[in-house]
Amino acid sequence: MVSRAILAATLIVTACIIGMLCLVMQPFVARESFHPPSVDPQRLATHVKRLSVDFYPRSYDRFRNLEQAAQYIQDEFASTGAEVEVQPVAVEEAKYRNIIAHFGPKTGPLLIIGAHYDSYGDVNAGARFAKGYSLRTHTPGADDNASGIAGLIELAHLLGKSPQRRPIELVAYTLEEPPHFRTKNMGSAWHARSVRKAGQNVQMMLSLEMIGYFSDRPDSQAYPLPGMASLYSDRGDFIALVGKFGDFGATRRIKALMSGATDLPVYSINAPPLVQGIDFSDHLSYWNENLPAMMITDTAFFRNASYHAGGDTWNKLDYPRMAKVVEAVYAVTQKY
Repeated sequence: MVSRAILAATLIVTACIIGMLCLVMQPFVARESFHPPSVDPQRLATHVKRLSVDFYPRSYDRFRNLEQAAQYIQDEFASTGAEVEVQPVAVEEAKYRNIIAHFGPKTGPLLIIGAHYDSYGDVNAGARFAKGYSLRTHTPGADDNASGIAGLIELAHLLGKSPQRRPIELVAYTLEEPPHFRTKNMGSAWHARSVRKAGQNVQMMLSLEMIGYFSDRPDSQAYPLPGMASLYSDRGDFIALVGKFGDFGATRRIKALMSGATDLPVYSINAPPLVQGIDFSDHLSYWNENLPAMMITDTAFFRNASYHAGGDTWNKLDYPRMAKVVEAVYAVTQKY
């Protein structure tokens, strides 16, 4: 009797663990086949190089460079035929701006896809240098987050090739990086508040946060919790979809669409913010307004050792795999 009770308890615990893993990881999602138009890796490289080299550094204290980056994005959006809007972001006497590209009809469930175009800079440390910055203090920000902006621009070009059946907003955000990170001054916070106040029906927001760094080397992927490598992969050869704990259905649907668009592995996690990194991007601004949002990421500092450092340069990114990320996101715009 005792052995049977132990066996029954073990089976129950095992079933609970498996069930929880299925909820958190979405391991058995069936791919939904879709054949997106191809994205040119060279065009992605051109955008990333322009942002991370020509407009370096793009930190909040380098206002002129940040404005040049914003204008570059605005011009690229306009060239797609999108209706382009500039949203002012006023912070401490300075007027920054979000750039918004509108596609599709004015009404209906809204899909928002965004990425931040500013880069990290340590202003106090930079003051020790004649220019006010150096590679020691201000990152070129190729992966973080010129990669997300390059993806957003090429996504705009795909959307502009045909009429869209539903409203889509592509938003290039200012001021995601410190000292504005996790504050009401973030560009994404300004946009999220405006959407909520307008009473728009937001179906989903997707944040493109670092989508260009990949590695096939064993142990190139780290995780916030021990044991996760055995559940996912020890190689940084995938793109991750990160959602709130509880948003299981939406995660399954988006993962199925992304997985079915290319051969790039798509892993997912639904977890509470107490897990490090879960809310480390612009999607947090929408969660704060009770709007549905997820992050698409190469996992940032869990994979890229040059995060917030001078080594985050354009020539270290994997543009063919980055193109597959954009194609997968395009599948979501057409099928979600």
